[in-house]
Order: sequence, then structure tokens, then C-alpha cells
Amino acid sequence: MKQSRRTLSALVVAMVGLISQLAIGQTTKPNVVVLATGGTIAGAAATGTQSSYTSGKVTIDAMLDAVPGIRDLANLKGEQVANVGSQDMSFEIMLKLAKRINELLPTNDVDGIVVTHGTDTLEETAFFLNLTVKSDKPVVIVGSMRPSTAISADGPLNLYDAVAVAADPDSKGRGVLVVMNDWIQGAHSLTKTSTTAVQTFQSPLRGLVGVSAYGKTDFYNNPQWKHTTSSEFDVSDVTQLPRVDIIYADVDMPPDLIDSSVRNGAKGIVIAGVGNGNMNKVSLDAAARAVKQGVVVVRSSRVATGTVGRNVEVKDDELGFIASDELNPQKSRVLLSLALLKPHTPVQLQELFATY
Repeated sequence: MKQSRRTLSALVVAMVGLISQLAIGQTTKPNVVVLATGGTIAGAAATGTQSSYTSGKVTIDAMLDAVPGIRDLANLKGEQVANVGSQDMSFEIMLKLAKRINELLPTNDVDGIVVTHGTDTLEETAFFLNLTVKSDKPVVIVGSMRPSTAISADGPLNLYDAVAVAADPDSKGRGVLVVMNDWIQGAHSLTKTSTTAVQTFQSPLRGLVGVSAYGKTDFYNNPQWKHTTSSEFDVSDVTQLPRVDIIYADVDMPPDLIDSSVRNGAKGIVIAGVGNGNMNKVSLDAAARAVKQGVVVVRSSRVATGTVGRNVEVKDDELGFIASDELNPQKSRVLLSLALLKPHTPVQLQELFATY
């Protein structure tokens, strides 16, 4: 009888231990909030084989429910922040998104954020959040190149990997990350390179931050640019950003494009220049006139890779221009729009482009 009691007691102890381990596992599973903005990843078409579709047709809860095993990665909560194709993304939505993220991340019950987004302007939102989020907790942006109804939809696995990265403690402190097609990339360096291919996002100058294969993450790099907690930009009280225009340079570029931008109230102009951020003589003269009227002119490049160096082909010191360094025109516009919220000298502006 004593032996039976000891056996029963041992069994009870073992069961209590197992239950405790399960309870600990449940309480330690990360908490990830998924903020949805629409895009192709939430798109739907009439058939699984047609290229045309409507963005933002699928709700975030339906998207999460359609991914097997995703709730095993983290405790998930979805919020619909917006529901647009990313061609209709706006600074208004970006500000709303940044403020919501900055409300969520300081709380103890949120360990990471995933943002679903269309791919057309994904790199701009990623860079904007990289400059305005005030936490080192993971913020991961994810999209897809094919709608949810496609016979080979890439969205479900992309979303699964994005949640895995957001739930991974090793993702902390790396700035805003973008996860698509098994690749983890940094907000500073990635850009969209193909209109339709699933491997559209590349980081040609800096390479991948890491990979995520079926939820298994492996980090290679830690982006060195200033971001998130080291960023000086604060949008907590911002409701509108100054107007900054992008003007595309080409053969026989007419200077009145720059003059028109100034007349219509632009506080900054980014030139998507030829080569090393260059433009023809008449446009250089128009840009110099804009600077004299208080408009900040940044020279970026329409070329896919490389940097725009200061005083290389254009006398920036003499004309008062800013060189964009590695930032492409669309990211230069994001940085300049935020920089113009406060006064900066040309030297300070140039330093921003070198460090962010």
C-alpha cells in the first residue's frame, strides 16, 4: 500500500510539473500585434490565374486565420489601421501608423509589431517608420506580389515568416525590417526592383540582414544607420508634413519643372538626377534659384545603385545643394520631409543624409 501511495504521489508530482511547464510555455509565447494597411497581400481576384485584382479585400483576421500554424509562433492580435492599395498610401496614414506603434510598443504585453502593406510604396513606409518609431522592439513590414486568391499566393508564407521575425528576440535593435520571399532586409537599403517578381525587393548596396525560412530566422547583419531609438525625429504631435517634390531628370530637362514646384509651395525638392545626381545646366541654374528662395534641394539619382557624392560633379558647396548619399529619391523625400519639421543648416542636413 505504501508503495502504491508513493507511486501515486510521484505521478501527481509529474503531472503538476507537466502542467506547470505547459503554463510557462503559454505565458512566455511572445505577443505580436499585426497592423493591416491593405495592399496586394490582402487582395483578391475573381480567379486564381488572373493578374488583375483588387487590393485590400481581405480583413486582417481572415488573413491570419488562413495561415496554418501562425498562432503557434505568437499570441496574435490584428488591427485594421487602413485598407488601401499602397499607391494610395499617404503621410497621413504613415503618421497614424507610427503613432499607433509608439502607443503599443512601450507596453509590457506587446513584444513586436507586424505591418501588412502593399509593395509599391512599402520601402517608403518602412523608412519612415525606421525614423519615427521610438522602440528597439521588432517592427516588421510584410507584403506580397500575388493576391490571396492566386494559385501560388506568396502572402501566407511571407506573413508567417514576418510574425516569426517579430517574435524573435534577436530581431530587437535592428530597426524596421522587411520580410518577403524568405529574406530579411533593412529599411534603409532595400528597394523594389521588379514590377511583378516575388523577389522584387533587393538591397543592392548593403545586402540582406538575414533570412527566414518557414519561421526559422538567421541574421547576418545589423544595420549601422541611425534609426528608431537613436533617431531625432519625433512625430507625436505632427499632423502634416511639409511639401517635398521629386523631379525626374532626363535629356533636355526643362527647368520650369523646378520653377513650378517652387511656385506651388514646395519647401524641398529632390532631383532624381542622371548619373551621380546630375542635371543639365538650365536645371542646375533653376535649382540654385530655388535654394536662394529658401527651398532645400537634394540631389539624388535615378540610377538603381551607387551613392551620390557631395561636390563630385556638381559644386554643392557653391550652389547650396544637399547630396543624398545612398538614399534613392523616394527615401530622400521621406527624410527631407521629416527634417523640414525643424530648422537645419545645410551642414546639418547633409549630416542627416550621411547618418540616416
